[in-house]
Amino acid sequence: MKNNDNDKQAIPSNDPSKVRYTDEELKEFKELIISKLDEARADYELLRSSLTLQDDHGTNDTSPTFKLLEDAADVLSKEETAQLAARQEKFIEHLQNALIRVENKSYGVCRITGKLIPKERLKSVPHATMTIDAKRDKPAS
Repeated sequence: MKNNDNDKQAIPSNDPSKVRYTDEELKEFKELIISKLDEARADYELLRSSLTLQDDHGTNDTSPTFKLLEDAADVLSKEETAQLAARQEKFIEHLQNALIRVENKSYGVCRITGKLIPKERLKSVPHATMTIDAKRDKPAS
């Protein structure tokens, strides 16, 4: 008996038993990830440029007391900016890894359960590697 592809029903993309997203769905996710990656890189460059003091409005010609207070505030601000830049760099790395998973067609598969991560979650957190349930049940490391 000949197997006819028309006899097979498509599994809805939100069905957790499905092994992977379709090529068309992966293409949509890729576009979303690239868009997020472009935004993240632009934000990272802004943070980096603020750390290099390209727009330095220093207090070199003001009173020593004011300068000391201003310098302390600058140090704190630089530390916060450096932390933000580091977090942004990590976010960029996660997005780049998500693109790799799209290319090898493993994107959207929970690394703990092997089930599909719901589309809604991937649209809001495109670099997600776990379903909400798996993340909640995972022991703290």
